[in-house]
Amino acid sequence: MPEVTIVEVAPRDGLQNYERAVETAQKIAFIDALAGAGARVIEAASFVNPAAVPLMADAAAVMAGINRKPDVRYVALVPNIRGLDRAVAARVDSIALFAAATEEFSQANLSASIDAAFRRFEAVMESAGPRGLWVRGYLSVAFHCPFSGHVPVEQALNAIRQLRNLGCDEIALADTTGMAGPDHVNRLVNAALELVPARQLALHFHDTRGRAIDNIQVGYDLGVRVFDSSAGGIGGCPFSPGAPGNVATEAVVDHFEQAGVRTGIAADLVRAAYRRHVLALDAGEYS
Repeated sequence: MPEVTIVEVAPRDGLQNYERAVETAQKIAFIDALAGAGARVIEAASFVNPAAVPLMADAAAVMAGINRKPDVRYVALVPNIRGLDRAVAARVDSIALFAAATEEFSQANLSASIDAAFRRFEAVMESAGPRGLWVRGYLSVAFHCPFSGHVPVEQALNAIRQLRNLGCDEIALADTTGMAGPDHVNRLVNAALELVPARQLALHFHDTRGRAIDNIQVGYDLGVRVFDSSAGGIGGCPFSPGAPGNVATEAVVDHFEQAGVRTGIAADLVRAAYRRHVLALDAGEYS
């Protein structure tokens, strides 16, 4: 059995603001290939307003087309009750909410204050609970905000408490700009563990300054066992200028496997999926 869970975010976070349109069939094949590589949690789609994120407009078709493996959790981003209704109609059973630790980022990403965003989330949870949906709560800019800079630990903790009180099954702390360092990660994770158990905590790092693997190791040493990554390191928040991409799944797998920590993912198959379904697209060779 894997000793850590790697959440593969490339199909959603990686492709949501890609430089060119990705056909639905290509997305489906990419997701299926990642599941075949051993990924057991995959961010597959986003049910946001298609006008806001056009490259995710085919979310329902993607969810309908993937070959759903019974041991894989396919997660979809849901911003509000309308998005939830669309996701449920597409037979989604695991959803993700995106909160922010700063007012500036909340306004940029959600066009709402933090308080207004959590009111939306409360409505989603009231509907998701009776349906038995599994819910992940992301905390964007948990460490650093592109608009307001360094995020104090206590400020992030306020949002973590709110996500906990919503009843999220898992809370993922995101270094959206990739500016966090190991000391900051150590402080925030230690403080977060006073609010939620390690089994409910996840970490999402971008590799802007090449510190993502170091930060992941800090989280692992503190007991966190769920880490996000993206095949080929693709992706980045369209509302976070200067954040080039997520930490690469292949790098995270190699790091853990070399340390004798089982991930259940074959790095060579992840690389093959990236080459076949992303690099080939860039080169105009996809068919």
